[in-house]
Amino acid sequence: MSAKSDISKRMLSSALERCPSIAILRGLTPDKAVEVGHCLIDAGIKVLEVPLNSPDACRSIERMAAAFGDSALIGAGTVLSPQQVQQVHDAGGKIIISPNTNTEVISHSKSLGLISLPGSQTVSEVFQALDAGADGIKAFPANAIPPDVIHAWFAVLPADTLLIPVGGINAGNLEQFWAAGARGFGIGSWLYTPAYSLQQIRENAENLINASKCLTSV
Repeated sequence: MSAKSDISKRMLSSALERCPSIAILRGLTPDKAVEVGHCLIDAGIKVLEVPLNSPDACRSIERMAAAFGDSALIGAGTVLSPQQVQQVHDAGGKIIISPNTNTEVISHSKSLGLISLPGSQTVSEVFQALDAGADGIKAFPANAIPPDVIHAWFAVLPADTLLIPVGGINAGNLEQFWAAGARGFGIGSWLYTPAYSLQQIRENAENLINASKCLTSV
């Protein structure tokens, strides 16, 4: 691992220490970006992802990066091409999250100094992503990769692989994934949808923080 990649991995690990979750803000609009970001960051969530299939996603990223760039990692999900990586970088995003393992996306992310978190569903894809320079792995969809499979992966993966299940994560399976080796989670509708009020988003974030507190003892 290069020195830059090592720094990126430490940045991501540090951001996940207080709350080991990435907030997936699918459907967020720019006019709501800063107020939603405030709710989540004030609660303790330090990584915010705006999927690029959200309305005017890069504008939301730009506004949140300007408001919270010193206190949280702001970036994009559903990043499928190097061109999209560049757009996120230009908007001030710091983390690139994808549903798939695309080595061109990983390489361009790293060339721009961004954190790379590609999606993988098999051990072969995980190794391909790590060899390309990924800082962590999005195990996706997690409801098709149960905790016993994650545990089996770690029989062959580097022990310090930062594995983050995404898809179907809830209060009922956090502990099982954590015990299997996960060190972060992508949380979507459990935490945020455009229909939620700010009060509900705040309460959801606080509930997530509370659910996460027990994990270090698992």
